[in-house]
Amino acid sequence: WTNLKTETEQVDWLILHFNHWFSHLNVNLVRGDFEPEYFPIENEQPARIQFAHGFFNSALHEISHWTIAGEQRRLLPDLGYWYAPDGRTKEQQSLFEQVEIKPQAIEWLFSKAFDRKFRVSLDNLTGEGGDGSAFKDNVYAQVQKYFNGEAKLPRDASRFILCICQCTRGGKILQSDEFIRSMLD
Repeated sequence: WTNLKTETEQVDWLILHFNHWFSHLNVNLVRGDFEPEYFPIENEQPARIQFAHGFFNSALHEISHWTIAGEQRRLLPDLGYWYAPDGRTKEQQSLFEQVEIKPQAIEWLFSKAFDRKFRVSLDNLTGEGGDGSAFKDNVYAQVQKYFNGEAKLPRDASRFILCICQCTRGGKILQSDEFIRSMLD
């Protein structure tokens, strides 16, 4: 991992390792040309987590959604998520942020395990929604809940983090003090 310099090399590494680590669940991580999408198992073909435009951070975000989804939602296209596109109203943005707290908190854990910068995404460039400071507070609080035991990290998120840490940090596990609220600003 440490010798990989380009985004493409890192993405190739991520795809190879994720697909190996989760082969027992019959799922593949795949590079997409356009928007991210999840395709459940069909005609004996593995499920596919397709991330946007070959971006590493998009892959981590889509994996975070998949880890949260659970067995039943993994049977549904796009994991059964509701999604309103960019240009959301303030009310729609509030709903979006409520369902994005956990995925983005988990994505931050993944990013930190890879020693990559994490950026909270409001995903609403042309809509209403404010500066996102309350959302950032909630993402930070969720990460701390995972560390203090107030919330349980999904099984596959935990496995993914352990596998990443084994390869990128010599097995050193993540610590709560590595996550500071000001990192989200």
